[in-house]
Amino acid sequence: MKRIELFGSPADVATMNETVEWIARRIEARQFTQHVVVNVAKLVNAQTDGQLAESVRACDIVNIDGMGVVWAARALGFDVAERVAGVDLFGSLLGLAAQRVFPVFLLGAKPEIVAEVAKRSAESYPGLRIAGAHHGYFWDDERAVVEQIRESGARLLFVAITSPKKENFINRWRDELGVDFVMGVGGTFDVVAGKVKRAPQWVQRAGMEWLFRVLQEPGRMWKRYLVTNSKFAGMLAKAWFQKQFFSSARPS
Repeated sequence: MKRIELFGSPADVATMNETVEWIARRIEARQFTQHVVVNVAKLVNAQTDGQLAESVRACDIVNIDGMGVVWAARALGFDVAERVAGVDLFGSLLGLAAQRVFPVFLLGAKPEIVAEVAKRSAESYPGLRIAGAHHGYFWDDERAVVEQIRESGARLLFVAITSPKKENFINRWRDELGVDFVMGVGGTFDVVAGKVKRAPQWVQRAGMEWLFRVLQEPGRMWKRYLVTNSKFAGMLAKAWFQKQFFSSARPS
């Protein structure tokens, strides 16, 4: 996979199939893999949050999630074929885990949500082994949860906690988790459990999935997206003009 730099953050240019195949090879080889996706909000927040930026940089694979980031990368001259959405990758990796008998651990969300995700996942992917599950409210004793994950025998760990908590948790404990692959999946558990609806395909392709989310949870989401989208537009405009200036300034 080709690694590029976007607004100071690494990003790997890969399709969904390439990503799954690459992860599968590393799991088979028992090669630890720390995964993250970058979207508009994460790229914006990483500009001022050094710990988040460091956690992203520590990852072995950084997928581009969100059409806004795809379009920005293309505008800056990078050949990005498609987005690799975290929620879609989660489903693909559950299918892989079921097929190759890789136990998985589900961490995050409310107790009833993670329990529903475990139930639906086992139903949707016959043969999937759920090694364990735990809600996301454990900050008074992180080590106990880490020990539970390590002792479960899980090969894949999915962490459904808000950013930047999940990235920093994963990076902080990566050497003690005992898994071969770990991925932060954000709000994916809410989607899988049916609490939040996924935007239709045409909305996703139009890059308006964020607006669909705002319409479902306006009180919580409108300010977040208004601020981060506006800042990202400014970051992109600055980077684009700098690229044009330096391109025109080069001697022919």
